[in-house]
Amino acid sequence: MKQFTKSASLILLFFLFGIPQLSLGQVKKIGLPQIKNYSRTDYKGGTQNWNIDQDKNGNLYFGNNDGLLQFDGATWSKYKAKNSDAIKCLKVGPSGKIYVGCYNEFGYFKANSKGKLEYFSISSFLDKKTLSIIDFIWKIHLYKDEVIFQSFDHLYIYKNNRIKIINAPKRFQFSFFFNSKLYIQDISSGILEYKNGKLNFLKGLNTLNNSEIWGMIELEKNKILTATLDRGLFIITNNQIVPWNTEANTFIKKNGSLGCILYKNKYVVINSVLDGIIVCDLKGNIIQHIDRSKGLQNNTVLASFIDNSNNLWLGLDNGIAYINENSFLTYFGSSYNLGTVYSSVVHRNNLYVATNQGVFCHPWNTDFKEGSFKLVEGTTTQAWNVQIINGELICASNKGALLLENGKIIKNLDSKGYFGFKPIPDHPNFFIGANYNGFSVFEKTSSGIKFRNKIEGIDKSSNSFEIDNDYLWLKKDQYLYQIDLEDNLQRTKTVKIFTQYSKENPGTGSLQRINNKIFFQSNNIFYTYSTKQRRFIKDIPITHIFKSIPKITRLTEDANGNIWYTFKESMGALIKTGNNKYKHVIAPFSNLTGKLVANYMSINTIDSKNTFIGLTDGLAHYDATIENKSILKPIANIRSFAFPGDTILLGNKQNKKEVYELPYASNQVKFTFSSPSYENLENIEFSYQLEGFEENWSAWSSSTIKEYTNLKEGNYKMKVRARNSFKIQSDETSTEFRVFPPWYRHSLAYLFYLLLLTCLVYYIRFNIKMKIRKNRYVETLEQRRLYLEKETKIKQEQYELEKEIEKLENEKLQIRLLSKDKELVNNTLQVVKKNKILNGIIHKLKDINTSSFDEATKNQFTKLNRSIVKEVNTDKSWKDLEKHLKNVHFEFLKKLKEKHPSITPREMDLATYLLMNMSTKEIAEFMNISTGGVDLARYRLRKKLELNQKENLIGYFMSIK
Repeated sequence: MKQFTKSASLILLFFLFGIPQLSLGQVKKIGLPQIKNYSRTDYKGGTQNWNIDQDKNGNLYFGNNDGLLQFDGATWSKYKAKNSDAIKCLKVGPSGKIYVGCYNEFGYFKANSKGKLEYFSISSFLDKKTLSIIDFIWKIHLYKDEVIFQSFDHLYIYKNNRIKIINAPKRFQFSFFFNSKLYIQDISSGILEYKNGKLNFLKGLNTLNNSEIWGMIELEKNKILTATLDRGLFIITNNQIVPWNTEANTFIKKNGSLGCILYKNKYVVINSVLDGIIVCDLKGNIIQHIDRSKGLQNNTVLASFIDNSNNLWLGLDNGIAYINENSFLTYFGSSYNLGTVYSSVVHRNNLYVATNQGVFCHPWNTDFKEGSFKLVEGTTTQAWNVQIINGELICASNKGALLLENGKIIKNLDSKGYFGFKPIPDHPNFFIGANYNGFSVFEKTSSGIKFRNKIEGIDKSSNSFEIDNDYLWLKKDQYLYQIDLEDNLQRTKTVKIFTQYSKENPGTGSLQRINNKIFFQSNNIFYTYSTKQRRFIKDIPITHIFKSIPKITRLTEDANGNIWYTFKESMGALIKTGNNKYKHVIAPFSNLTGKLVANYMSINTIDSKNTFIGLTDGLAHYDATIENKSILKPIANIRSFAFPGDTILLGNKQNKKEVYELPYASNQVKFTFSSPSYENLENIEFSYQLEGFEENWSAWSSSTIKEYTNLKEGNYKMKVRARNSFKIQSDETSTEFRVFPPWYRHSLAYLFYLLLLTCLVYYIRFNIKMKIRKNRYVETLEQRRLYLEKETKIKQEQYELEKEIEKLENEKLQIRLLSKDKELVNNTLQVVKKNKILNGIIHKLKDINTSSFDEATKNQFTKLNRSIVKEVNTDKSWKDLEKHLKNVHFEFLKKLKEKHPSITPREMDLATYLLMNMSTKEIAEFMNISTGGVDLARYRLRKKLELNQKENLIGYFMSIK
């Protein structure tokens, strides 16, 4: 809330005190207006500039030898007419068309849809024969609903796309349009008036026949000023032509005239052939003379034009010039022999100026429009100050303290270098000077001013010092020195140094005298020093005055009690209107921004009409009684809007605003700004905001270009405003554009994405369903497979179990078979034993003598013998046993035979008996050999089987089985 109140107070103060200053302006007789030259290297065109005009957007147009030049305050542009370069005349129509006249060609420029000026030929409506004799078009006039193009031989009247031609009675010179009347000079018939489609001869105006009239303006009703090339100035009144015997006429007779214009209905600007221009009042008194020596780059002025801010533009034989006639300020610069100005004062009817080159003077009561300042002989050095002390003029310079009189040095009071001088209160005959290494005392005696003594005890000094009844105060760098002097002014008592005035307000700011009282300032807070309290005390009234003023750097009070201050590189003033009442004036001094001398504030107020301000390049003059109503609100233009592939010149367009559409590939945009506020182009500032991208306005800047890259799709509005050197803001200017999204973010693309997403969802859903089905099918198959595998496994396990059972049964059966084999062998052995016994019985029966037996006994004996023999012969147990053994041990015998092919059947039988774990005795009985034969057979078998002694024969057979 405090910030808002401060800003509001500043704005209110400006409008209350600044705006009344903006009333009626006038051409000043003292000093020169600001002049800015544009060379052909600036505008990139030809040398000669024949005509000037301005459109409703503020753009200026120049008819140049190389085409049509356009200037918007920031950019120069050049356009060519059809089959012609030099444009001798131009006129901007109310519709925005720029009519131009060339050699054998005339037509108009008009902005196309992209703002670029395109040329349309009007002369193309003529037949070829007429086209070839057009010659140069010298003048263009908008007369009612007609456009009239004037050459030396014809008038071409364009209306409704048709051309009417009027021939010259003899030969036209030039034509002039004012007060809704069109006048044309014919070289032999005099002056004619075009009216109702015809030329009417004006009687009594033949005096200027065979003379070239270059300008005609109406000074007042029925009084027309006529400017000729070589015969001077004339007044036409009541059908009579009489010379205008004035100071202006004397000048033109000497230098020739190339035209004239009326300025503010109070002054006449007359172009000359040889010596620039003059500005005179309606009585012919020359007020200003501006030529090459005054800063104009060329002395031949072909055209002059007053823009919509009442400033003057000149088309030169070589270049273009802008003259700021509408300013509060005029200048004495290098054309007056002045460099950097540190001080000025009027003394005994001479204006003295202290500069970096010495002291210059000019008679105060002599006209300043002619003649330069003259150097005071002997002062060629750095002069820091020139001031009046005790009625005497003293200069503080690098050469010393110089006493001046009537433009000459009378005496060098002290050869040390000096910054300035101050009188001592209560010591009217003494004053103190600040030199390069301290302070000195000077005394005015009956024989004149003399150097008295150097003050001992202080070797610091600067141009910022003041003296009151108690102390000598010195401000140097960031320090404030309080110097207490002895009563005899010979030396210092004490020197105290301050770095701040209060703990709440750091720094020392500036030192100044206001209302004959010394004030100390820091951050716009003012203090006085209390000797009793020995501290700085805030001064409320003065501080309140500066409450809404920008933070000041230096301050001084002039002879009229006005307070002048500097801030940054600018200046303002508080013009005194009463006791502690001031009017704040800041706008008139905005053009001085950047031109003030740092740390040397030079203000010399002689009276309300004459204030001189020291600058880095001369002296400025300010007349506080001049007020100016013509300072208008500036115009902000968006000059161009560029993006990859195209550029739109918005500064030329006359049609309604439209929304520009950009593809996403062109989302890098560039804007250029301009403001046709030509008074001080260097101080024009712009602020902008891209709505839709930025939330706030940018800070004020002198930059005229702004680029944005990688803008997202959407609607944008570029807004621009301008602020001139008077800190007056323009209305907002804007243009709208839309960045389309890339194809992949277009609405149709999103529709496609929706359809694609729908299809994708359907496809995914379908796939999921199919996958579920497939998974179910696979799961069923897997279950079936698992079932079958399980079933197979069960069957396999069952089969293996059955095999195991079968194996077990086989093993059991084998065991049983072995057991049976054993049993069988045993039985067989029993049978063998039985047979053996029976054979023994048979043998014993043979030993019995049967002869002693009776027949019956003998028969029975024979029958018993036969029965025993039959039993022995019919017993096949052995063979059955052998057969059974081979069947039971078939696999073993087979493997044994395969492994040892050389083995004999007898050895195979032995192996079988050994496998059956039969004893040697049993084997001997079976094989019908002795037990020794069995051991021998076993030995041979081991040898054939290639077994060593450690290997077990039966174990070996078990491994084969």
